[in-house]
Amino acid sequence: MKLYGLIGYPLGHSFSKQYFTEKFEREGIADAKFEAFPISTIEAFPALIKNNPSLKGLSVTIPYKEQVLQFVTELSDEVKVIGATNSIKISGDKLIAYNTDIIGFERSFKEFYKPSHKKALILGTGGASKAVQYVFKKMGIDFIIVSRKKDATQNIIDYSMIDAPLLSTHTVIVNTTPVGMSPNEDAYPDIPYYLLTPSHYLYDLVYKPAETVFLEKGAAIGAIVKNGYDMLLLQAEASWAIWNS
Repeated sequence: MKLYGLIGYPLGHSFSKQYFTEKFEREGIADAKFEAFPISTIEAFPALIKNNPSLKGLSVTIPYKEQVLQFVTELSDEVKVIGATNSIKISGDKLIAYNTDIIGFERSFKEFYKPSHKKALILGTGGASKAVQYVFKKMGIDFIIVSRKKDATQNIIDYSMIDAPLLSTHTVIVNTTPVGMSPNEDAYPDIPYYLLTPSHYLYDLVYKPAETVFLEKGAAIGAIVKNGYDMLLLQAEASWAIWNS
């Protein structure tokens, strides 16, 4: 029996186990099983690998997309660039880190992308943010990163610096943070929503709830909105292809 799984902490929000279990049933894949592995510290990772010799692939979610890299043996080209993984292929003693968030985000983001979307604000600095940054560089979209602490050397501003002039030019806003994710559904990024227009495109990597307050506030003004569900499906299938290549 081939074993696949997901590491992160906590994992109450994850759809991966249900998705892959249903995929195996739907496609008649009888020799595979998917398990969630909620490890409270990344130091538990080596023991997880040792104790599960049938593991062939792992998805990686918050907060380990960057921390887990210290334990892998190879990095794909995109992981070398962005320093974050969400998918690990296990082949014997080799653990190879990939990033299929890039594939998932790019394909799903392009559904509502318009040529007028030339500049973006990326909320958050974690592993998912790095995947979005990678895609925007590839697409030629200029971006500024927004965090709770500004850092001019890293092109990072804080939320208090988002004003009317900035939002008039940066018409794409991507939330890569877990703010607003179930069970904290009443939370939302601290941006001036009253300055948004129908020209704005709000993309939330959160998929549960389907419409976060962030997206709800954008939709109320007529902005384009999209959640991260399609991204999840696309990255999951890309991971499956890698694990079985």
